[in-house]
Amino acid sequence: MSPSPLTALLPLLDDLSRDLPQAERYRRLLQTLQACLPCDALALLRLDGGRLVPVAVLGLSTDTLGRRFHVDEHPRLQYILEQQRATHFAAECDLPDPYDGLISGTSGPLQVHDCLGCPLHIDGRTWGVLTLDSLNPARFGSISLDTLEAFGHLAAATVKASERMRWLTRVAEQQKRSAQTWRDAATPIAAPELIGDSPALHHLQSEMALVARSHLTVLICGETGTGKELVARAIHQQSTRHDKPLISINCAALPESLVESELFGHVRGAFTGATAARAGKFELADGGTLFLDEIGELPLPVQAKLLRVLQSGQLQRLGSDREHQVDVRIIAATNRDLASAVREGRFRADLYHRLGAYPLQVPALRERGTDVLLLAGHFIERNRARLQIRSAGLTESARQALLEHGWPGNVRELEHLIGRALLRARAQGSNLQLTATDLGLDEGLSACGWDPAPDAVLPVNGLREAVDDYQRRLIGTLLQHNRGNLSATARALKIDRGNLHRLTRRLGLEGASPGGRSKN
Repeated sequence: MSPSPLTALLPLLDDLSRDLPQAERYRRLLQTLQACLPCDALALLRLDGGRLVPVAVLGLSTDTLGRRFHVDEHPRLQYILEQQRATHFAAECDLPDPYDGLISGTSGPLQVHDCLGCPLHIDGRTWGVLTLDSLNPARFGSISLDTLEAFGHLAAATVKASERMRWLTRVAEQQKRSAQTWRDAATPIAAPELIGDSPALHHLQSEMALVARSHLTVLICGETGTGKELVARAIHQQSTRHDKPLISINCAALPESLVESELFGHVRGAFTGATAARAGKFELADGGTLFLDEIGELPLPVQAKLLRVLQSGQLQRLGSDREHQVDVRIIAATNRDLASAVREGRFRADLYHRLGAYPLQVPALRERGTDVLLLAGHFIERNRARLQIRSAGLTESARQALLEHGWPGNVRELEHLIGRALLRARAQGSNLQLTATDLGLDEGLSACGWDPAPDAVLPVNGLREAVDDYQRRLIGTLLQHNRGNLSATARALKIDRGNLHRLTRRLGLEGASPGGRSKN
């Protein structure tokens, strides 16, 4: 005998007074709602500016949690938000459904199904929406909208309890760490969003929150494409300097002759072409944060001057004897093993220890489990609107392929792969279900003209050596094809010529051209 709706609600009412993780609280909310109002899929979405962010789903594919539904691009969600009460969409409604192709157990866009939606209001403001979907087009015909609205009020109470619990926890943590006021703790600063729900990402986020409000220098380490700049921006946004500038500079993208000028500025006449005085990135970041990306590519002479600024806060513009005092927090990032670079004499030990006051390791995508599906959903939704695709999703084969891939290029590789797949698949129509074939996970290597040997899957000497070996082969092949022309090779690789020059030196490729010397 099935429990009555009132009996089914009792565990949820009991949960309102319990200290539960937010994800678990929302999961139990949707499970209770499904027990009372049988359906195939439910979603709880939070309104964030002009978009709806899924915070819990049931019966929808995992990648749904990574999607961000811009309200003005989804008329059904927009209609639900504009109503003061619950909405039932008729089966013949021609408004596109945001969940087409996302309901578990379906292999393509849905032609007919039943949909309910209810706006959630907390303390007089619209918090978000609750949606229910059924594959049976007649499932919700007998359900009173008043019943759904009652569940909507209960859902709003659950959300309010969860937010209040999180607020109290945050206040307690703030009081332990610092003398921040209750007002500061109650109004956290919005930071760039790191999408994912893996333990590795949660650990990184907790470390970021811990160091953000300190004044320590942060060294962000991680492979190429893991999102180190996004981490830096998030730390700055959560810091006490959030209302001051965040200035970024890619140390690897600058010609060696201009690095010092870019960092410290110059006076008129300091070098050929210096027709006017110019402030460097340190002065522009005064009071705020300076993000030094690819710090391991800095030339040794500049490293010495950077160390002096970090130690004393004083700098001299190139060509000037005048001292400038700056107050700058440094966040640096690298995909290189700086400890090895120190041992090899390519990076100053004192600068390494100064920068590494608080090291952060950004996990590789292959270490983040199902986060790859959330990120894939995020990139699909972002590209769907740009490419004017009505709906897009992933087949089970595509999800499995994403989970099994090694992702040497990490999140950046995934982003580009999804964009390419959608662009190519668009010819199939406006409702797409990407397959493993559509993703073309092996195309990146073959397009570069190199098919790795089977033993390259498990590198004998570790990942760093395997990446160096791949770069050495790729760059060497392109240099030979371009007859040693560095500029042409840099354009083909879409990197700065100065960065390529330093990379060829590090990889031992100088003199790799047919004539024995690199050409301009």
